[in-house]
Amino acid sequence: MPCLYVYNKVDQISIEEVDRLAHRPNSVVISCGMKLNLDYLLETLWEYLSLICIYTKKRGERPDFNDAIIMRRGASVEHVCHRIHRTLASQFKYALVWGTSTKYSPQRVGVTHIMEHEDVIQIVKK
Repeated sequence: MPCLYVYNKVDQISIEEVDRLAHRPNSVVISCGMKLNLDYLLETLWEYLSLICIYTKKRGERPDFNDAIIMRRGASVEHVCHRIHRTLASQFKYALVWGTSTKYSPQRVGVTHIMEHEDVIQIVKK
């Protein structure tokens, strides 16, 4: 099972000790009190947990970048349909996807298409 060691309160120890802890494998040094390295911790957690953001779009509207669907890396369009609503996969006709998982944007895809981080999806029902 993957493990990440997070060392807090690094503002209270010497720079040599911080450097030693930061160079250990699977380690992140932070200071919550001084808000040091919290962005790097967040990026590292996303990487270790293999999480991706998928944004949804309604027909004729702009994508909603404020509300994302969080999935594991390797999720297909079918997994996204199940996350939105359990009956959506049975009503699925095709999806339009914008992002790095497609050759051109938008691309019409089926249920087996694998989504990538920050893709935008518009689902068309039967």
